[in-house]
Order: sequence, then structure tokens, then C-alpha cells
Amino acid sequence: MAITKTKEPESGAKIFKGKGPKALDGLLFAKMAHGGAAQLRAHADEVNKLNVFPVPDGDTGDNMRMTIESGTAAIKDLENENIGEVARVLSRGMLLGARGNSGVILSQFFAGIAKGLASADSADAVLLGSAFEAGVKQAYTSVMTPTEGTILTVMREAVESAVKQITQKSTPRSFFADIVKEMRASLERTPDILPVLKEAGVVDSGGAGIYYIMDGFNRVLCGEKIEDTGAPLVAAKAPVDTTGFGPDSVMTYGYCTELLVQLQNSKTDIDAFDIESLKAFLGGIGDSIVAFKVDSIVKLHVHTLTPEKVLEYCRKFGEFLTVKIENMSVQHTALEEKEGMEAPAPTPTKQYGIVAVVNGPGVEALFRELGTDAIVQGGQTQNPSTNDFLEAFRNVPAEHIFVFPNNGNILMAARQAAELYEHATVHVLPSKNIGTGYVAISSVDFGNPDPDAIVSEMESAMQRVTAGYVSPAIRDTDMNGVHVTNGDTIGIIDKEIVLSDADKDAAAYGLAAKLLDMPDKFMLTIFAGKDTTPEEQAALQAKLAENYPSAEVYFVDGGQDIYPYIFVAE
Repeated sequence: MAITKTKEPESGAKIFKGKGPKALDGLLFAKMAHGGAAQLRAHADEVNKLNVFPVPDGDTGDNMRMTIESGTAAIKDLENENIGEVARVLSRGMLLGARGNSGVILSQFFAGIAKGLASADSADAVLLGSAFEAGVKQAYTSVMTPTEGTILTVMREAVESAVKQITQKSTPRSFFADIVKEMRASLERTPDILPVLKEAGVVDSGGAGIYYIMDGFNRVLCGEKIEDTGAPLVAAKAPVDTTGFGPDSVMTYGYCTELLVQLQNSKTDIDAFDIESLKAFLGGIGDSIVAFKVDSIVKLHVHTLTPEKVLEYCRKFGEFLTVKIENMSVQHTALEEKEGMEAPAPTPTKQYGIVAVVNGPGVEALFRELGTDAIVQGGQTQNPSTNDFLEAFRNVPAEHIFVFPNNGNILMAARQAAELYEHATVHVLPSKNIGTGYVAISSVDFGNPDPDAIVSEMESAMQRVTAGYVSPAIRDTDMNGVHVTNGDTIGIIDKEIVLSDADKDAAAYGLAAKLLDMPDKFMLTIFAGKDTTPEEQAALQAKLAENYPSAEVYFVDGGQDIYPYIFVAE
């Protein structure tokens, strides 16, 4: 299968058994996590290419890479021997940085491991086995309908095998050696479990990602230094632009204040800590408030003129893990310069708000025209993180927020953010493409006071939609009875390749014809991508008008990446 065979550590597999430290402490576990991130970073492109469809949209490697890098960034300066504390901080960073379904599953796997290690200073093989079992359980729970032959299977089979081999002589080194060995074997079996993988000639990409991460953990534990092959994708912040606020400026917009507070047993009863009292205090000195508690950590966001009062109040209950205070007058000026107009006034609180994930300036403009309050930039190959959604939610002061991920690989991150957000009721609609999101928003009456009725109406509207994609092919393959040659243009309806043609225009028309020939389909919205010329659009429009004169065909200059055309048939 298309995955690199990595060499064994120079020390040799035989000395894994019974050798090495009897237990892992936090310092060594942190080094192992950095090794796991580095090993995946070295193989991320390889994992990206393990794509079932032969189209240039593979992003599993990058999604998992950025997820674990968000965790390792959180523990970068954490010098703590307590493995439970290191695992908790690592897990929290991954949770907020999780991207794509594979990244969310990965973050949940480590969240379960962190819970299993929560009360431990160090972990021997037995405790590691128990913690990894908790990780597998939480990963499975995070998926509404678990599919075998995926990353879940690779995790489960490896942990089950490693736990069965634990004896009184086992060490962390023997445990991780068994994990990696079985992950490799399980990964190679994924095409036998999931027929679509065998048809495409690949192993599961998410399974490959977790294999490389655990391989990195294992190599560091065995004393191997992993050569880092590049900078993390989790970018550092750009320098602050101070030109927007000078000596004569007036503080008008206040400070965007964000804190992570570690509650302290010496200062408060952590279990009884009242998050609502904190929200009430913040409400008295600011707005745009978000505050929630996870275990013993409080995360808060508030816009206020007096951030010092926030610091003073929170210090009564714990100590700060991170503090971010930004002058919103500087941000306001930057927005004016960027958009060439005055920044909009704060939106008053309302019953409903909309958040949508879009890719392409034309698509964004359309969704804004439909009433979308906050846009999350993303799509195929650029999946937003859980934290990206949380940031968007904070900009929509509504009682109910309807979220349109518009991509099946973004659904889990949106749902994870919805579970964390407590400032509004968040409804994540299962929109798996921009077409379903577009139809749902444009067909609903937001004057209805019943949010559940609105959700039901939008879900019904989405069921009437059939989406099609035109994409360049990046490899030879045979799928669904269609022979694809590298360089062809292929047509995809839902999750099936239905045609392949050497001519891009012929493929586009062929796919549109297949959609319009379906029963009850008489309306076709066509989102033209950034690489589609006006002449190509005009030729397609003329041919459809000639052969389907009764059909309603609408073109939108979407400007999206990857796909020259996205078709939405109703």
C-alpha cells in the first residue's frame, strides 16, 4: 500500500521488551509528543496523498499535523514532571486546534488518554494501557456512526493487542513497541475492511497519521532523535501594528480580553466554582462575553474598558495560564484600512444568527447576502479548527446560532466547538457542501420563533439537494466502473465518480446533464471556480440552454479553490 516503510530505531526492536524506564514522567512524555508531531510532519504530504478520490484535495495529514502541533505548542514551555498535567495541557491544546474529522478524533483520543492519566505523577505500562483504552473509548464516542477500517480501527486494534501483552515485566518501551507494531499491521489491513480503500489502492489516511504519531512517540522513548523536517504549520502571530493608536487617540472600543485560568484548590472549591457568577461579573464591566469551565480550567473572553478588573477578579480563584489583552481601537483602525470603510457598529442581541464556512470571494459574498453573520474561511484542504468556530461564535451575539460547515470533513470540528460554547444555543446543520448550505439558508423563514422548527425546515431543504463536483484527476484509477487517467477531468456526484473525460468542458457538461436528467431536478446552480474562465462559463451556459431549455440554470462566480465547478441540483 502507498505508505512508506519506516526503519526501526537503531537500537533495534529486540531491546524494546523489558528495557527503558519503568515509568514515564511528564518531561519524557512531552518529548515523546514533540517526537510524534515531528514524525507526522515528515510524512504529512504522504498521508495527504492517501486520498480515496484521485483529486487534489487530500488534507488528512495537514489536519492531523496541525491538531497535534496545537497540543505541542501548548506544552512547549511546560517544564512539569507530572505526566497527568502534561497530558492535560497537551490534550487541551489539541482540542482547541482540532481540524477535520481526523483531527477531532485524534484530539478526542488524547483527551481520553489525559483523563486516564489525570491523577498520576508518572505512568507505568499498566496505567498507560488503561489510559490508552480510555482514549479509544472516547474517540469512538466522538463519532456518531463509527466506521471500521479507519483511524478508529487502527487505534482500537493496536491498543487491544498491546494491553493483552502487558505483564509484570512490561515497561513503557515494550508497551509502545507493541502499539506501533500492531498499528502498522492494522493499517495494512484497512483495505480489507473498507472496500473503497481497496478499490482506490490506498490504506486509511487517518490510520496512517496516528501510526506516524505513535511511531514518533516510540522512537523518542527508544532514545532516537527525530530530525525535524520543517516548521510547524501552526503559525506565530504577526507583529502588532501600533499605527492605529497614537498619543492623542481616545480609547473607544476597549480591550479584547482572553484568559485561561487554572483554578487553585488553595483559593476556591474547584468542583463548586460558579461559572454563572463569573459571567454576571463580566456582564457588569463588558460585553461579548464567553466563559466556560473544563475540568479545573476556565476560559473566558470579554470586551471591556477595564481589563485590570477582570484580572483582579479571576486572581481570587486561581492563576493565569495565558493572558491576551488587545486594544480593539487598533483592530478597528486596521479594519477601516482593509475594507476602506467605517467598521460596522456592534450588532444588537437577536434571536438568530448564522455562521458559515466558505471558500472563494463570490461564495462569501453570496452567503453574506443571505444574512450570514460570521464567515469562517475554509473548505477542502483548509479545514478550520475548533477554536476558529469559537471565535466566530463570539462575533454573533444571538440566542441561537445556526452553523453551516459546508463540508463533511468540517462537521466534527463545528460540533466540538458547539459543545464547548455556552453563550448561545448552537445548532450545527449537516451541510456537507456549499450547495446544501446555500439552499438551506435561502429557503427558510427566520421569522419563525421556534428554532427547532427552523432546523427541521432547513434539514428538509438540504435533502432535496444533489451536489456535483468537477475536478482534475491526479492519478490513474478505476472506481465505480469509471476508468480515470491522470490529467483527466472527473465528475463526482455525492461520493461517486460518475465520469471522466480528457476535455474539461465536456466533463462539466456531462456532469450537469447527469444531474438535470435526474427525476424532479429542474434547477441547477453552478458555482464557477477561480480557474474557470468567463468563456468556459459562457460555453457551458449556451450548451445547457440549448439542450435543457426548460431548466433553470444560474451561474455564481464563486472563486473557490480545487473545483472548477460545483453544481447544486434541486
